[in-house]
Amino acid sequence: MSERRKFIKKSLLGSALFVPSLANAFKNSPKDSIIGEKPLILSTWNHGLPANAAAISKLKETGSILDAMETGVMDTELDLSNLSVGLQGLPDREGITTLDASIMTGDGACGSVAFVRQIKHPISLARVVMEKTPHVMIVGEGARQLAIAEGFPLEKEELSPNAKAAYEKWKITSKYKPIINIENHDTIGMIGIDKDGNLAGSCTTSGLAYKMHGRVGDSPIIGAGLFVDNGVGAATATGLGESIIKICGSFLIVELMRQGRTPQEACEEAVKRLISKNDNINDLQAGFLAISKEGEFGAYAVHPGFNFAKGTLSSNIMIDSKSHF
Repeated sequence: MSERRKFIKKSLLGSALFVPSLANAFKNSPKDSIIGEKPLILSTWNHGLPANAAAISKLKETGSILDAMETGVMDTELDLSNLSVGLQGLPDREGITTLDASIMTGDGACGSVAFVRQIKHPISLARVVMEKTPHVMIVGEGARQLAIAEGFPLEKEELSPNAKAAYEKWKITSKYKPIINIENHDTIGMIGIDKDGNLAGSCTTSGLAYKMHGRVGDSPIIGAGLFVDNGVGAATATGLGESIIKICGSFLIVELMRQGRTPQEACEEAVKRLISKNDNINDLQAGFLAISKEGEFGAYAVHPGFNFAKGTLSSNIMIDSKSHF
């Protein structure tokens, strides 16, 4: 260590020792205050509360953060009141509900499915892709064939009553141009860390309401809707998928954390990057969640309104995210 660095270090230590207020400022810094206990699970939107509860319960049962990530969002896929996840979600322009999902662990293993029909739990099918095939993503009819081969039951292809009513109303009033934040969706993205620092994540959605048939958003795209690295942290995204894909949002956040940014700083930089790449920002919402390998977390969105659930072994609460505007 150089003489100059030794002098600076001694000076800072002396200041902290002899000025109590400065010492307390370091001790109670914002960064320290948001480092939570492990295990820690974050998930997007209000449906994150029951999803977190299911995930924590599974984690207690099996000790597997991957099991927790799958089970947590499965709860949302079954929620009949939810019009943005699962087969009860709002359909595309043709009146067909198609689903996307991805799952990933901190060692780089990942799997996803997209443009899937008649499968109740696309997140479980994504796990099959990860664990039982040499591939990362399988889509459409191929995903359906894999589901059948693996014993997944095919559900009857019909809209849920709420989705059908909304679709019939949309056909009358819409010009087949979905308006973000009016005819929008709320993906569930979930990321978690166990007591030993192992990370995993999941993401599942029925996609943008009244999308063009065949459209796929960010949720099943590894690096866009979800990215996990045990050496750094994890991130997930929600909102207009096209805007998130453009910046490889979740991968970007993890890489920014790798370079030394906190999860909060990384989420904020990703939102700024997203804003710079999109012109229609007033009608566009996107939000990000991130966890570092130390258990520090962050969240940020383009506009107000994004919230997330934070779950631990002792609590499960909703938090309103900060936003750029």
